[in-house]
Amino acid sequence: MMRGSSRSKSTQNLDRTVCMTNCPTLIVTVGLPARGKTYISKKLTRYLNWIGVPTREFNVGQYRRECVKIYKSFEFFRPDNEEGLKIRQQCASAALNDVRQYLADEGGQVAVFDATNTTRERRQTITAFAEQNGFKVFFVESVCEDPVVIAENIVQVKLGSPDYMNCNTEEAMEDFKKRIECYENSYETLDEVWDRHLSYIKIIDVGRRYLVNQVQDHIQSRIVYYLMNIHITPRSIYLCRHGESDLNVKGCIGGDSGLSPRGREFAKYLGKFIESQDISDLKVWTSQMKRTIQTAEAVSVPYEQWKALNEIDAGVCEEMMYEEIQQHYPLEFALRDQDKYRYRYPKGESYEDLVQRLEPVIMELERQENVLVICHQAVMRCLLAYFLDKTAEELPYLKCPLHTVLKLTPVAYGCKVESIFLNVDAVNTHRDRPEVGISTKTHRNVVAPVINIIRNISLTNDGAALVSVSCLKNPFVAPDDMLKGCSRRLQGRCRRLLILL
Repeated sequence: MMRGSSRSKSTQNLDRTVCMTNCPTLIVTVGLPARGKTYISKKLTRYLNWIGVPTREFNVGQYRRECVKIYKSFEFFRPDNEEGLKIRQQCASAALNDVRQYLADEGGQVAVFDATNTTRERRQTITAFAEQNGFKVFFVESVCEDPVVIAENIVQVKLGSPDYMNCNTEEAMEDFKKRIECYENSYETLDEVWDRHLSYIKIIDVGRRYLVNQVQDHIQSRIVYYLMNIHITPRSIYLCRHGESDLNVKGCIGGDSGLSPRGREFAKYLGKFIESQDISDLKVWTSQMKRTIQTAEAVSVPYEQWKALNEIDAGVCEEMMYEEIQQHYPLEFALRDQDKYRYRYPKGESYEDLVQRLEPVIMELERQENVLVICHQAVMRCLLAYFLDKTAEELPYLKCPLHTVLKLTPVAYGCKVESIFLNVDAVNTHRDRPEVGISTKTHRNVVAPVINIIRNISLTNDGAALVSVSCLKNPFVAPDDMLKGCSRRLQGRCRRLLILL
């Protein structure tokens, strides 16, 4: 059966156990409580969604809290507590049912099953479930014996959970340690011999050592690579755009102009701000464009240039104002408003392309400690979307004003954000999300009123679509008749535009 071909539901059910190359993946965490499993699950989910792999986390603890509204004590987790064991098994089954629905019916590609899964019997049950449904399984085990790391994890994460809302710190610490003990006697770690047939990564002492076994495909290899780069060392990441440029002042996008007088003033203020922060071992990264390099020159720290940090390539629209793009390329302007994340400038890039280009930067940011990244509006949006777990629809409209530094400090399961404006005025380059798919002005100029239809479409020498609009006597001419003679690419683009009517 070729990928993408249609088949009946009954046929799908018959071969559901056959695991193809592009089968969905079920990631299963393994480990005692307070070993960072949820931290790993959330980061991994955020990363995979950011690179365009639809992923969802299923935390069994959350299912348990919804089932048992009031948590009393560690007694619930005792291995001889039959009622507690029954409830936990029901919660795990409910989570797996939701996993099945997400991967089989909702278009998900990866599900993260976040639970202790400390016994071989439980893992065999999950593996059987995956085989029955045609899912690949990849286990992620976190092993840690460092009492300091465990205690810090309990304080930072567990004491703030709904289980301990009405407890003082000492009582909560004591109860959680006893909860851990409930799992210790039955804990069976992934074994190189017993589990040699399984696909897994074992993370030992928060990344001091790794054991990887039976990686099956591209997704699993990316998961392994990502998990081998993250760390929990306290640090801050500073994001800012270059100082205001000459093209910013003119209202033009792209280009490679230098800084305006206010941009140069911001660079000086940025240098003073970084000095006042007293940041140890700070690294400074810039793009290879003049405006970021000139901004970094004022920071008295050696800087490194990344081509990957260059601004999004606007192709034929480079160094144009939005009004000029709307006038000369009205179809392109309208299509970009329709889907800004996936829209690609003619001979240029899309935000989706940019995310792929920036993946190595994210990997290196995860490896580093304190870093200042001096970049561009679209690039900063992509980086910010990763750290703040924003969707593809939200990403292109994140506000990243000039002359403002964002300080990102990783905390527990998220990121604390501080916005620092350095008191140097600049132009506003943010363009809000249009209220409808096509802005009112573009709608009027290109496709409105409804009787105005596309009559002649051709390609200019630079490859951009040129649209001529006229009012026909008969407004009911079929779109296919109107588009005869056009290339397939342009026909597709115009049909998408006409759908908006």
